[in-house]
Amino acid sequence: MRRTLPLMISLIAAILLLFLLNLFLGTIHIPMKSIVSILTGGDGGSEIWRNIIISSRVPQACTALMAGMGLAVSGLQMQTVFHNPLAGPSVLGISNGASLGVAFVVLLSGSLGGVALSRMGFIGDAAISIAAIVGALAVLSLIVWISEHVKGKVTLLIIGVMIGYLANAVIGVLKFFSAEEDIKAYVVWGLGSFARVSGGQMVLFIVLMLILLPLSMLLVKTMNLLLLGDTYASNLGLNIRRARRQVIISSGVLVAIVTAYCGPIMFIGLAVPHLARALFRTSDHRVLMPATMLAGGVLALLCNLIARMPGFEGALPVNSVTALVGAPIIASVLFKRRRDSE
Repeated sequence: MRRTLPLMISLIAAILLLFLLNLFLGTIHIPMKSIVSILTGGDGGSEIWRNIIISSRVPQACTALMAGMGLAVSGLQMQTVFHNPLAGPSVLGISNGASLGVAFVVLLSGSLGGVALSRMGFIGDAAISIAAIVGALAVLSLIVWISEHVKGKVTLLIIGVMIGYLANAVIGVLKFFSAEEDIKAYVVWGLGSFARVSGGQMVLFIVLMLILLPLSMLLVKTMNLLLLGDTYASNLGLNIRRARRQVIISSGVLVAIVTAYCGPIMFIGLAVPHLARALFRTSDHRVLMPATMLAGGVLALLCNLIARMPGFEGALPVNSVTALVGAPIIASVLFKRRRDSE
């Protein structure tokens, strides 16, 4: 407890600091006085600056925060249910299912309808989000059905990976027969971005995450029992299949919503649980769940800030930044764990 509380406070302070930096810093320089004036309802000096802050930076920061929290919790749930440190939100092919749904809509729109979906503005964005959710939930339903008929979690993990490969194969075929403009639109979506969500979409995304994240906290006791191993947990009265199904559904829905709105965001769900365990030195999910959630928000805000730092023309792809930040975190944690075990 002596270590937990100060670290929790530090993560909350880091979120507040990075959130403000996401508002104050960007590719276009806006004086801090004007930003404060705009945020407090004042004039701000320029309508362009007001649009940048209200319509771009605030939605990006809120989206990054919620998406980082959701992916981090999803990654922790996957690593717990499969007892695998390399398991992440995409381990069961759910992200690939979302990508497949988007591929069907984006890559076939030009070929069948004659009009590229990327040119259809809000309607195109809504169609992409719906397609991603449908694709992810379809794969999630298949995984849940398979989990009812497969005893070993390793077998389920392998089946999930195979589903991911199958989805990628279908996407490859669709790319081969698609127009160049549609392929470009799909590739851009696949790079991931926190900038796609704005206005009513942002409100809906935040509301969904504010519902799903607290619900995931209800599985803390179940995850602590799963951590003990199937045999021991079963002896304590836990229904292993039902518990595994609940955790997979929770993780899968979080991934589906985040992927639908932001595209496939890599490394956050894989790296953050390791970072939380290293910081808090515990495997108790009563501590790890909120810690992972906060650390996910910190890392996502940091990556979003780096992606559009002053000096860059436009914004870097988020997945490029998450890989640059997440890979060293995983490597350092694994090296530290090896030294501690020697």
